[in-house]
Amino acid sequence: MRSAPSLQTETSAAGVSWTTALLPALPAFAVIVLWWPSLCASFQFDDWNVIVNEPRVHSLAAWWHSMPGIRPLLKLSYALNFSLDPSPTGFRVVNILIHALNATLVGLLLRTRALRAGLSEVKASHAALFTALLFALHPVQTEAVTYISGRSSSLAACFCLLSLYCWVRSEASERSAAWLLACCVCFGLAVATKETALILPLALLLYSTDRPLSQTLQRLTPLFLLMALMLAVALSLPTYRRLLAVSLDTRTIGENLLTQSHAIFYLAGQLLRISNGNADPQLPVIDALNWNAALSAFALANTLLWALLNIRRRPLAAFAVLWFMLWLAPTNSLLPRLDVANDRQLYLALIGPAWWLAVHLVTWHPTRAALRPVAGALILVALSWATYQRNLVYETEVAFWEDTAARNPENSRAANNLGMAYAIECRLGDAETAFKRAIALSGDDYYSRINLILLRKGLLPGVDPKRCRHATYN
Repeated sequence: MRSAPSLQTETSAAGVSWTTALLPALPAFAVIVLWWPSLCASFQFDDWNVIVNEPRVHSLAAWWHSMPGIRPLLKLSYALNFSLDPSPTGFRVVNILIHALNATLVGLLLRTRALRAGLSEVKASHAALFTALLFALHPVQTEAVTYISGRSSSLAACFCLLSLYCWVRSEASERSAAWLLACCVCFGLAVATKETALILPLALLLYSTDRPLSQTLQRLTPLFLLMALMLAVALSLPTYRRLLAVSLDTRTIGENLLTQSHAIFYLAGQLLRISNGNADPQLPVIDALNWNAALSAFALANTLLWALLNIRRRPLAAFAVLWFMLWLAPTNSLLPRLDVANDRQLYLALIGPAWWLAVHLVTWHPTRAALRPVAGALILVALSWATYQRNLVYETEVAFWEDTAARNPENSRAANNLGMAYAIECRLGDAETAFKRAIALSGDDYYSRINLILLRKGLLPGVDPKRCRHATYN
């Protein structure tokens, strides 16, 4: 006589089907709901330089005539957007859809990885879903989604995740060669969007640490060859060579390593300081070895070494650390940048710590079973509220630069840009005060000096004299 299935078996099966059904849809839906109110926000910061005032992305013909150039696929996306709808709303719709797709891919990829790691179907699905929601809702993602120019990070990440998806499919499919070719194509598209995606083959290697190393390296050979080819092509372009020269002139590699040892800890802290979004953080440049710099560098090196040595014994923690460090490496290691660190550099790096937290949450066995979903829900609600609040900052240029200047009171650039935002809104007295503050903060800030002179003469670009004719100074 056949026995009836147990309640536990039925519950587990229901949990699997429920979570599996939600995995592709829920993170994407959460992104669209949370970011929808931000559609009416204005252009900000670099948006003016790379989109609004950049004629090479105002039409497909203009984009084509500007090639060859750097980040061609990113600029093509801007040209398509501008041709369809030059308002910031159209650009943000695309950014939100990219982020929604990325969140879905994160969930699918990590469910597969969890099953390979030995988690049950229920726990694997729950961990993947929670990771995808953490990735989707964390406020640090606003700089890659709400900030239109942050598309360079989210679109490149989209092609990286698609490449990883094709890589995973190539392992178990009868059409392995076709999936591996698609993996290479997506890799090329990622690099054509943002050159930092060159790190992707190492991410594929890290994802596949549960597989025989020799087999993985053999399958990675075409991607490493493609990496070398694209690097050579990039270095053959005058624009990239000029950018490399500017980078190396900014500070020495040694100074940059010391500086970034502090910056990486700052970025790690941004994952916890969910109300500390900062569009223009002024992190210190460390040009000489001191105790703080030495301790930071020592701690960072030891953390990295520990993760490498424990990739087999403690795979979850090691994966979280190495994934985080790997995706920060292109921007926060050897090559100096004018801006030491920005939140959008965390876009893909966030996945590692989020995965660690999700697995620990779903494998946690509190005294009361209800505590686990309650804890997860509270985390997601807190992140969603912080993201909603952060998105409000992008509503107007005045709001954006008031927030940035308040968070960085010693930042002359923020004070100058706040002055420009005030002037455009005909708040001429506030603009003059902001320009004076920028000059006081940086004596060699000629932008603020020129802007102040032009403001007083009524010749400041972007300020409509007729609209502001009744405005007064302090």
